[in-house]
Amino acid sequence: MEKALPIVEVCNLTIGYGENIVLKDLSFAIDRGGICTILGGSGCGKSTLLKHLIGLYRPFSGDIMIQGRSIVTATPKEKDLMMRGFGVTYQSGALFGSLTLLENVMLPLEEFTAMTRPQRIAAAREKLAMVELDGFDNYYPAELSGGMRKRAGLARALALEPELLFFDEPSAGLDPLTSADLDRLILHLKDKLGATFIIVTHELDSIFAIADRCLILDKRTKGVVADGDPRELREKSANPWVKSFLNRNNLRYCN
Repeated sequence: MEKALPIVEVCNLTIGYGENIVLKDLSFAIDRGGICTILGGSGCGKSTLLKHLIGLYRPFSGDIMIQGRSIVTATPKEKDLMMRGFGVTYQSGALFGSLTLLENVMLPLEEFTAMTRPQRIAAAREKLAMVELDGFDNYYPAELSGGMRKRAGLARALALEPELLFFDEPSAGLDPLTSADLDRLILHLKDKLGATFIIVTHELDSIFAIADRCLILDKRTKGVVADGDPRELREKSANPWVKSFLNRNNLRYCN
């Protein structure tokens, strides 16, 4: 039986800013339907890699394939169509403060679909209910807790029903209980939607709770130093630094 095409494939990728190389010669593939986390110490390139994966920046060299198509060599029109196939959430939720939650979630539907207004309202309410925010349609972001804003950002990312979701530090700034609730919601959505999640995070509790796989980046080598199930890597990795990282031991060189 032919192996399914990876939903994301990174080929010999070198990225950075200006003349500064942050990561070099990266190659990895991510299959459909799981939760893959990207982690590593401060300054190792986690967010830089995410920004390249979602097409915000062009790499120095190499390629990024999203569902078999290059987001690097795509024309602007092709890239726009590709980007509609995935959702992105940011650390702050990145909601528009002057809009209600319903209006925030409706934005992608207004921009990219031919739905009527009643259809957009119904679809947005459905997404808010999926993230346990039903009844909060007319609230503004400033009226919500940090965890609720994160979930509202997730609802908006789900608006176009993407197969691929990118999260940038979803648990940042949340207390442990709220973070655990968000982890539970992410697992529920993965099972319900069958979507693929790629999550940049440094929260080890969340990684061990939800991740099927983790890619650990290393600032010194500018590459991937470990790739696998985080629970197995924590116990069995042959790399002493990886075991130290996943067990919260001394990480001075990577900070």
